[in-house]
Amino acid sequence: MVHDGWLRVVRRRYRMPDGSESDWELLGGLESVSVLALTEDQEIVLVRQFRPGPDGLMLNLPGGLVDPGETPAQAAGRELTEETGYVGASVEVVAWFHPMAHGAWVKHIAIAHGCTPAGVQSLDEVEDCVPVLVTPAELRAQARAGALVGTDAVYVALDYAGLL
Repeated sequence: MVHDGWLRVVRRRYRMPDGSESDWELLGGLESVSVLALTEDQEIVLVRQFRPGPDGLMLNLPGGLVDPGETPAQAAGRELTEETGYVGASVEVVAWFHPMAHGAWVKHIAIAHGCTPAGVQSLDEVEDCVPVLVTPAELRAQARAGALVGTDAVYVALDYAGLL
């Protein structure tokens, strides 16, 4: 273990295809979920919040870490409500992938249908999420403009929802 804080960094030794060995530092042990939250009017619920990597306010799908003992679907519903105050009538995990070449990290993609602002936002001390409603066309335009973080999750979610 190199670092175990907000993110976990692990060091692993790998045997390369030529037989040599190499140490790699990876973001490790993470399991997260991103939620494509659709209202009855087919608007998409995003969050606008400060993101430290780009050092500014960015849009992204609601989501976060899957807590121990929690399924990705449970985490999707919880994170949607915590970050936006919206509740989905149904939440389904449709895909998963490895979002980084240098990470032992799995990201799940969930689609929530019938989302309404029926819950209460419950933000962590480092979250400043503001819910934003966009159309699928607006979301695609934001992705093309580089105004999002998590564009990989947006693409996969839109594809599974038939909204590309």
